[in-house]
Amino acid sequence: MTADSVQSLIDQLHEQAAADRPTEATPDVGIVMGSDSDLPTMAGGKGKRPGAYAALADELGFDEQTDYGDAPDARFTFETFVVSAHRTPDLMYAYAETAEDRGIDVIIAGAGGKSADLPNMTASIAYPLPVIGVPVQEKSVDSVIGMPQGAPITAVDAGKSFNAALTAAQMLSRKHPELRERLVEYHQGLQEDVGEVSRDLHELGTPGFKDAYWE
Repeated sequence: MTADSVQSLIDQLHEQAAADRPTEATPDVGIVMGSDSDLPTMAGGKGKRPGAYAALADELGFDEQTDYGDAPDARFTFETFVVSAHRTPDLMYAYAETAEDRGIDVIIAGAGGKSADLPNMTASIAYPLPVIGVPVQEKSVDSVIGMPQGAPITAVDAGKSFNAALTAAQMLSRKHPELRERLVEYHQGLQEDVGEVSRDLHELGTPGFKDAYWE
């Protein structure tokens, strides 16, 4: 038996898939995770490294779309759901099955534990829509990447949902030059940071660099 709260989400996804909204008004990226305990890894915070939210919202100018029928002003958007492969398999199936019709272009799926099945099951159901798997923990890696031949999934290293978001943006940038420019600008910023630190280390020397940069 499916809980009412879960069934309402399933019904909502199918209704949205049938709405035939223009692609500019639908989320470009879907982010799903097996539990809200995965959120610090998938979004960042609580002592974790920056996550997918930081990459999309802070670095690349995406907005989070929380109302399917009322898109934010930003051209590029993403949405976020908790979708458990084991506790709510019907919801997982509905999300993956309807994603393309709802306008999603790429899914980022994260899960933890040794039975981190959400990414690969989502990839199987959503195919040929690309899915990027994020193992939330080191012990989740084998489960996320263990797909048979003919059942593809892209995956990043454990905990690195930030890179998953960059990969999703790279996929989208093939048909959106504006997004490609944002990615290039972000990468150039990284290069500038390295160049400045390298020059300061050389010119200040190691003791001077420590005094200037280390707390």
